[in-house]
Amino acid sequence: MAANKEPSTVVALLSRALHRIRSTPPRIIASPATQPRRAAVAIIIRVSPPPNHVFPAPQPSESGSPANAPTLSLTEFFQQDWVNAPGARPEILFLRRDRPDGQDGGRMSGSGPNTREAHVAFPGGKTEEGDEGGLYTAMRQTWEEIGLDLAESSYTPIGQLDDREITTSLGKRLLMILSPFVFLQLSPQTTPVDPSPGTTLHWVPLSALLPRPVGDGPRWSTVSVDASSRLAPRHSTVLRILVRLLVGSMKFPAILIPASPYPSPSVIPENADEKSIDAKRAHVEAAGAAHPLKREHSLNFGARRPHGEETLKLWGLSLGMTLDLLAHMAPPEARRGGGSAALLPPDAEAELRRVPVVAPSLASVFPRFGYPDVNFWIWVFGKRYRAVIRGWEASVRAGGTNDRRINWTGSALTTFYAAVRKALVVVIVVRAIFVLLGLILGGWLLFRR
Repeated sequence: MAANKEPSTVVALLSRALHRIRSTPPRIIASPATQPRRAAVAIIIRVSPPPNHVFPAPQPSESGSPANAPTLSLTEFFQQDWVNAPGARPEILFLRRDRPDGQDGGRMSGSGPNTREAHVAFPGGKTEEGDEGGLYTAMRQTWEEIGLDLAESSYTPIGQLDDREITTSLGKRLLMILSPFVFLQLSPQTTPVDPSPGTTLHWVPLSALLPRPVGDGPRWSTVSVDASSRLAPRHSTVLRILVRLLVGSMKFPAILIPASPYPSPSVIPENADEKSIDAKRAHVEAAGAAHPLKREHSLNFGARRPHGEETLKLWGLSLGMTLDLLAHMAPPEARRGGGSAALLPPDAEAELRRVPVVAPSLASVFPRFGYPDVNFWIWVFGKRYRAVIRGWEASVRAGGTNDRRINWTGSALTTFYAAVRKALVVVIVVRAIFVLLGLILGGWLLFRR
């Protein structure tokens, strides 16, 4: 019975979130002169209608063709019968990349060469010369990476979430500014896509990310990253081994998401000529035109599931941007009362758990370390970080929206990694002292014999 009530509830929360994002100006971070690089990603949301929903016969439009039909407003979209039908399911698009596109590509979504976890990300990439802005970058990169044209009338841009800073491992140096843009699919069917090699699409129900009783409750896990790969020089083997022994591993919070790859077209042989390729594409397009109301799983695609039924992990920047979106879905009373605390990892700091967390993305993306004493010293030096979290909470509860003049995310990043650097210095010094004392004691005992 709960499954019958849940989707319409999620649809209502999604409507509230998208209206809020559209009406709230994002916090824009200006690129400093020393680092002008920027990037943008597309957060694409759709509402999947119930499989047994019967659509009415399309009525001829006064404009002459569906392409010229007026675009639905956000309010009109959420008033449609198929959107509010029992069993309608809001979903968000994630990509799984077998090989992240370079070092920055891994940083933009929370993965990289130093972990064995799958690279779960949003479509997007770096801004190139000639791009007309972040929105154009997100749309261009989505088209180039997965073949989805967000300029079509089936999609509408909702707005932008707050900019995010991408820094080096300990937050010392700014690498680029990342701008996330939210798009909504207006049609019940998704157009065929053509993802680049090594990339699979995963439409994940929002209910899998939302806390109970609205959703199924996020399943928290961790992603382990070798600390030496981020704290020691890449070409210094001895120093990397020493850091690994002294510091251990970094554990990033992650949400487990079900892996259900979007059906991909049959693999085209390398020796196929252009005419056969065009014929296959025309066949797919003609099938979509002849049956415009079919769901994409009913298309006769040779679905390939190269990764079986594995569970993917959402973490890093992708997790932070997702939690930014989910925070907009919280009802006003939950935002005032700290209802978003349910989006915190179960092992969040006790000090933070006593604070009603309205901005889970500030507290859910930072790592913990494998050694308890490292986490203890981070807590000791993290007073300013906790003050930033409380300041963000206070500004939200006082005015309904956060203070746009303050970069809370950047301040949290700076203060947290400042505490990490101090903690690592203390830990390494203390360990070095104990090692030195052990050597002195061992030499003394050996001398006495």
